[in-house]
Amino acid sequence: MNIKPIVISLSLVLMSGSALADDDCDDPVAQWQPRENLRKQLEAEGWTVFRIKVDDGCYEVKGRDPNGRRVEAEYSPATFELKEMEREDDDADDDHRDKPKRYSEPTNEDRVPRKGIVKGRPSVTVE
Repeated sequence: MNIKPIVISLSLVLMSGSALADDDCDDPVAQWQPRENLRKQLEAEGWTVFRIKVDDGCYEVKGRDPNGRRVEAEYSPATFELKEMEREDDDADDDHRDKPKRYSEPTNEDRVPRKGIVKGRPSVTVE
């Protein structure tokens, strides 16, 4: 059995997989700009910035974009180049805060009479 083609194929797959999986920022720390500069830039664009932290060598920003949607974005710390952005508008937890609730008017059957007497309720006697 000839193993050479299998070894070559396997090594090519492993090398290409590591190149595709590199989403981290690799800027030298000496070239990083201060986080406050990124905050000022984003706020000038209409963002509301909640937090900026370092994650995998990138600046990770959590806040609201100019349209009011919650976002999480990753920027290169040296150039402030956008690496990745996720919108959090499809989370079920945020739906109740972002959308106003609409209630329908109660019908006549749902309303309680003015004197507080409701017909059809069982009476309870305590002995």
